[in-house]
Amino acid sequence: MLDGGGRSGQNRVAPGDADSVYPGGGLETVAMIQGNEFRIFRLPVAAMAALALLAQPAVAQPAGEPESILPPAVSTPAPAAPTVPQTTTTSPPADTTMTSVPVIQPLPVIEPEMVWTLGDAQALLGVIEGIGSEGLFPADYRVSALRQAILAGEGDELNAVASKSFSWLVEDLRDGRTPVTERVQWFAVDPDQDVAPTEQIMTAALQSHDVPGVLASLAPTHPDYEVLKAELAATPETDKARRALIRANMDRWRWLARDLGEVYLLTNVPEFQLRLTVKNRIIRTYRTIVGKPGRTATPQLAETVEAVVFNPTWTVPQSIVKGEGLGARLLANPASARRQGYKVTKAADGTVYVVQQPGPNNSLGLMKIHIPNPHAIYFHDTPSKHLFDRDVRAFSHGCIRTERAVELGMTMAILGAELPAQEAADISRSGKYTKVAMTRTFPAYITYFTMGRDIDGNLRSFNDIYDRDKPVLDSFAAPRQPKTSQRKSDEPIIQLDNPL
Repeated sequence: MLDGGGRSGQNRVAPGDADSVYPGGGLETVAMIQGNEFRIFRLPVAAMAALALLAQPAVAQPAGEPESILPPAVSTPAPAAPTVPQTTTTSPPADTTMTSVPVIQPLPVIEPEMVWTLGDAQALLGVIEGIGSEGLFPADYRVSALRQAILAGEGDELNAVASKSFSWLVEDLRDGRTPVTERVQWFAVDPDQDVAPTEQIMTAALQSHDVPGVLASLAPTHPDYEVLKAELAATPETDKARRALIRANMDRWRWLARDLGEVYLLTNVPEFQLRLTVKNRIIRTYRTIVGKPGRTATPQLAETVEAVVFNPTWTVPQSIVKGEGLGARLLANPASARRQGYKVTKAADGTVYVVQQPGPNNSLGLMKIHIPNPHAIYFHDTPSKHLFDRDVRAFSHGCIRTERAVELGMTMAILGAELPAQEAADISRSGKYTKVAMTRTFPAYITYFTMGRDIDGNLRSFNDIYDRDKPVLDSFAAPRQPKTSQRKSDEPIIQLDNPL
């Protein structure tokens, strides 16, 4: 799913067989670690091409801040209009394990003093009548009232009715139709309404007299959205269940930023796959292990890669140190602690701390990608590599365990910190804890799609491992709900002390 051009063989081919993964050759030779061995690995030229792209001169950043390659702001063809007033929500404290209760208010209906010509209103009516192609419903946008207002001619009534219909349509095309309350464990905040407010979009449409074009520009740029749209058009009206599933997954794309950026990581939890993507083309794919259903299910996030940690340490949680008696056993047998790679200390207050030292048996493996978030979720290696051979890989405590993690970490270091390949290899095999900060930050998306393209580019369905489809499907079967100021799930943040 999610980026054509990938090959499932990427996840089964040893580094030395990379030519069979990338037909036609075109690989750069670098040093890598595989398992416990230091080997010569041939990185795809695509990764080097991405590095060249990122090395282009960029807009100067404030001193001390990394250059950002996060998605650019959405632009419209019209000059910027006054920003639509936004209601505010309270932010949770950084060290809390529960979200603060946000102040949820209805969004104000945007009815600016816009003058609608009959031509613009008729164009809007045409878009609404055909909006089923986008997986939405004409009845949601007051289509009958708009027809009547058009018949009555230009004036205050047409201005009011057309503005309201346009505003509602913009909200759903830009932000998604599904109420945020029905997006289970969805913590990926969509920035689109900030960079392209509704009033600005309406101004663009009426000044350019291109209502259909401006509305079409709100569609997600990821190619999977168009694939789902084509599938919806090809699916018979009688196949209601499949059409409903397509609509739900089209809407999930609208929950994310319209433009995901030039370089990003994207993992689809139900597919158990991670993609490194450049300009919507897969550079490399990695099998993943995700959270077990229930309390340890992996939440959906849109975060920023800030660092790669090679040879990480792992601080054993107190639920194991104290609750399972590990600390007392290791204190009583220092030789055993050393053999297992644990460093044990006892504080003045009697608290025992156990830190697993770097090494191939470390619970985090040999690499961790740092994406700061209040859920303590990140991508990391694992010593239990046999689990990647399972078809269903929901075994973790929420974090994303990643196949060939050292390879991924080295690629991140090359792309995001501009490390020479040899230096990245030396760091990875040093056995020493090393945190490589990104000089160019980029996004990481943890998503949840139950229909889309797999890594071979084939459209397919994925098992709804967390039962997150039903609320979305139910919301589409019900009347459209007015939008509120809520931007992400208000469910508690479940920050486990052992998120492996």
